[in-house]
Amino acid sequence: MTDSPRPHDPYDPHGTGNSRAALPDRWRETLLAARSGAYGSGPGPAPDSAPDPLPYAENLLARWDEPQRRYHTTAHLTAVLDRIDTLAGYADDVHAVRLAAWFHDAVYRPDRTENEERSAALAERALPEAGVGAAVTAEVARLVRLTVTHDPAEGDRNGEVLCDADLAVLAGGPQEYADYAAQVREEYGFVPDEAFRAGRVAVLRQLLALPRLFRTPHGAAAWEARARHNLATELELLDRPGSE
Repeated sequence: MTDSPRPHDPYDPHGTGNSRAALPDRWRETLLAARSGAYGSGPGPAPDSAPDPLPYAENLLARWDEPQRRYHTTAHLTAVLDRIDTLAGYADDVHAVRLAAWFHDAVYRPDRTENEERSAALAERALPEAGVGAAVTAEVARLVRLTVTHDPAEGDRNGEVLCDADLAVLAGGPQEYADYAAQVREEYGFVPDEAFRAGRVAVLRQLLALPRLFRTPHGAAAWEARARHNLATELELLDRPGSE
């Protein structure tokens, strides 16, 4: 383990580190830690000669600010990073998990199906140039690809933390969950109502059929029941006659 779980509530809008303005500093801290960490060996510039972290943050944030996004925005990135802070003590390499959060939706086109693969490939290109070693780069890319299924293998502690952090929005309060669902619908505004409803119903049923949504002890205890309630409520609403 690297850190201990932090006690703050990741849904608290007044919690520490929730400002978009703080994101470049959070990137810098994570990148510098990854450069000098246990996985920092391998091809790439030595830490003392590696490039300035800021241009990489600016490039990533420009991607997260693209106009087609409604849910997959810098607000989502911030929320995932905050949840990783909460779950940090469960990760084997929390710096790799944080880097994976930065990249996991860096390429996002709602009308495409290869977003995770393209995001992972972006990490594989950018991180060695930014001074990150081969092993941690490979781990980041693996974690980004894992977000296709959100189904980490037993014992994949880094994967459990990233997937729990990414899915924790499902356990939001009523207004937060309603906002999330509305933003997802906006991102898929090009899909006709009936087709979207059918696809969304299938996703909700698939999630509810899983034996567990969250794999970390904190996620299971704090988020599982509330997430299942939210998913079941949305499914009930979409299944009503005349629903869009």
